[in-house]
Amino acid sequence: MSEKPAISETAETTAEPKRNFLQRIFVRSGKFSSLLLPILAVFSALVIGAIIIAVSTPDVLSAWKGLFQDPLGALSITWITVRDAYAALLEGSFGQPTRIVEAFETWRATGETRPLLDAFRPISESLVLTTPYIFAGLAVALGFRGGLFNIGAEGQLFVGGLASALVGYSLTNLPWYVHLPLALLAGIAAGAIWGAIPGFLKARTGAHEVINTIMMNYVAFRLTDYLLLGPMSRPDGMPMTPLISPNAYLPTLFPTPMRVHVGFLLSLAVAGLVYWFLWKTTLGMEIRMVGANPKAARYSGVRVSSIIVLTMALSGALGGLAGASQILGVDHQMVRTFSSGFGFDSIALALLGNSHPVGVVLASLLFGFMRAGAARMQSLANVPVEIIRILQAIVIIFVAAPEIMRGIYRLKAIRKGEGAIKRGWG
Repeated sequence: MSEKPAISETAETTAEPKRNFLQRIFVRSGKFSSLLLPILAVFSALVIGAIIIAVSTPDVLSAWKGLFQDPLGALSITWITVRDAYAALLEGSFGQPTRIVEAFETWRATGETRPLLDAFRPISESLVLTTPYIFAGLAVALGFRGGLFNIGAEGQLFVGGLASALVGYSLTNLPWYVHLPLALLAGIAAGAIWGAIPGFLKARTGAHEVINTIMMNYVAFRLTDYLLLGPMSRPDGMPMTPLISPNAYLPTLFPTPMRVHVGFLLSLAVAGLVYWFLWKTTLGMEIRMVGANPKAARYSGVRVSSIIVLTMALSGALGGLAGASQILGVDHQMVRTFSSGFGFDSIALALLGNSHPVGVVLASLLFGFMRAGAARMQSLANVPVEIIRILQAIVIIFVAAPEIMRGIYRLKAIRKGEGAIKRGWG
């Protein structure tokens, strides 16, 4: 009597379950699968932003009231409104394609570069806004890698700007190759000290760095007010510092009207340096060990307290460099409204970039270009700039709660035991 062939257990276990398109991409992308969730978060935020733009536009609401009389008309007005808003956003970020083409033709025909510079000015402004984002995002990401939540990047940015401005206008008759590095180092040192204080309190007393960095932010804000209203104010009493010396300027990469400066290239170099430090050096490995499991790190011989202080000092130095680059490259003086949230946005950048230098650079480019295009979106499409803040907030929510994205797009979570065990925000 012949027996029925048994079904191979190996075949059962190796048979892949049916997956949708995104699931297949998620599985096959390997080590790049971590990029899929941020991309989906940005895409989902743009979709929700489109809905918000539509429901906040009076013409769209009026068209939808008569949906049953003219459904195609309502849909058409909605599409045109959203399309124009996002088109204006892209134009404000990258420039007008027709204007760029015309500028190229003029340059080829006459050799005149001014129209070309004018056409590419939106990209220049986007990169100007991206530069402090990269520095500040790296500051928070470095803290995350060490298991520390540095909410003080805004305060570190302020004291870095104050220090670089002080060196920039008080020292005179110095050559640029001395004056500019001194101003940059002053901002880095001020930020490092400002970050090391919460790190020292964390290491010695266990005081939580979140509370301390928040309080250090307010100390930096009030210190700025005091100095700009008193010792560092202009001779005429205006609440701002004198203009720094031209020898302390970060040089621009292109002629006027493009304002993108060497600080952008410096930010990319620093991102590469942070990557090398974290993944190619012993100290970087110790920082990541403390971030993953401080008890295991202490057992293996790492001086955890020293690493905590070092991590916060380095994080603060990057935050101070963000302020210094903005003062030396763009503003050329310190004012009370110096930063418009670069330090606070950096928390979102570190989350969106998965605390990786490359991810932080990409997230900073996204936020910088969105912020640069917001003004044109308001002027052309009559969409308030606050929509950009809403988009950024939605991206943060989706990235901070990845299970939402997994549920919406039916992405299978990583199995237990796969991937590295992480502690806190690292």
